[in-house]
Amino acid sequence: MAERFSFYNSLTRNIDEFVPRIPGKVSMYTCGPTVYHYAHIGNIRTYIMQDVLVKALGFAGYDVKRVMNITDVGHLSSDADTGEDKMLAGAKREHKSVMEIARFYTDAFFKDFAAVGNKKPDVIEPATNCIPEFIHMIEVLLDKGFAYQAGGNIYFDTSKLDDYYVFSSAIEKEQLEIGVRDDVEEDTNKKNKTDFVLWFTKSKFEDQALKWDSPWGVGYPGWHIECSCISMKHLGEYIDIHCGGVDNMFPHHTNEIAQSESYLGHKWCSYWFHSNHLNDRAGKMSKSKGAVLTVSVLQEKGYDPLVYRFFCLQSHYRKPLEFSFDALDQAATVFDKLVKRVAELKNDGEVDETVKKDLEGKFLDAISNDLNTSMAITVLYDALKADTSDATKLALVESFDRVLSLALIDHAKKLKEGSSDVDPELLKYIEEQIAKRTEAKKNKDFATADAIRDELMQKGIEIKDTREGVKWQIV
Repeated sequence: MAERFSFYNSLTRNIDEFVPRIPGKVSMYTCGPTVYHYAHIGNIRTYIMQDVLVKALGFAGYDVKRVMNITDVGHLSSDADTGEDKMLAGAKREHKSVMEIARFYTDAFFKDFAAVGNKKPDVIEPATNCIPEFIHMIEVLLDKGFAYQAGGNIYFDTSKLDDYYVFSSAIEKEQLEIGVRDDVEEDTNKKNKTDFVLWFTKSKFEDQALKWDSPWGVGYPGWHIECSCISMKHLGEYIDIHCGGVDNMFPHHTNEIAQSESYLGHKWCSYWFHSNHLNDRAGKMSKSKGAVLTVSVLQEKGYDPLVYRFFCLQSHYRKPLEFSFDALDQAATVFDKLVKRVAELKNDGEVDETVKKDLEGKFLDAISNDLNTSMAITVLYDALKADTSDATKLALVESFDRVLSLALIDHAKKLKEGSSDVDPELLKYIEEQIAKRTEAKKNKDFATADAIRDELMQKGIEIKDTREGVKWQIV
């Protein structure tokens, strides 16, 4: 039987106890990437936290089916249906076809996605696979009077809804109304400023690379419709949890709800899970700022991708997180110490099931209380400090890592293998000298630090200062 589980529901603006439609089963939909460029580490933070949610629900006894789309058509440079198609812009930038761009950046995305310990979704569906489904939904919306044709395009009519701004408070709704009236680039085909495109025809963007026949002429789908149709294709008329970043809430998720519930005639999704931004010192991380900092770039700089995952888990998913290399260096140092503590454990003695059950209960309490990953890591440290056998501690590390996915056992094994041929006394000496050198550098006593480095080198031990701490090797 699945355990109780609660998280912040953006739809109700409360921490709600999660109750799936089918006991023990979870249908989950995740907004996937628009594959016109690399995913930056801010994008990847969102997917890390969604991965933790999937695994935490699994730890709590739920069977989760997760579906993710790949946006390879229809996403304009403004989420409000204006600007250039992002896929076409990527193709022009790199002098390739749209589908070549889509294949390349889809592969790059999942490479980085896996490197940080994420489990691949059960279903991954590109938007271009589902054109018939998009056309069918639009036909039904037209038949029901929720959509209209104007200027060759098909629009959703938001005036037909009792409440369009479903994620917003009364104050926010007032502010959004002002924003929509004053700030959105005008499309004179729209009856209402909040209306959004379901299908574009050749009347917009004559050079659009991907086009399909439709009852309304040759064209291509709007961005918002793909998530509604792909989720229904694989999960049916109801989904339990819909995930995304906070920047997806409006207008994308707002529009998804509008078209889905108008099409279905009933509530579509009861729980909405949104992760907050990763910022750098200049503000929200964004591809539009120029150079894209990716997980692969972090690897090239010498960082273990799981150190970045650890960095993210130390913060709550609903809080903005500021990235800096100094902060990542600190996370790397803590991570290395954690791995070392695990490596020091001996796989002997019996597993104390009472202790194990108690600490697993505390871990579950942390992750099932609005996905409190920092508290879950604290419980991991409590397990390592507990007055119990090493076998119990190793069993707990393995158990907790089903959710944390930091590969602690594997990292510890590699650390032990790397030091197994070194005499214990020599290893102790090296570690003591490195500690002394670190303290000397901290005190700005660089002469002593250099002397320690030179002394180690004379003994055939080379040390290197890296972003992940001091590394050494016998030369």
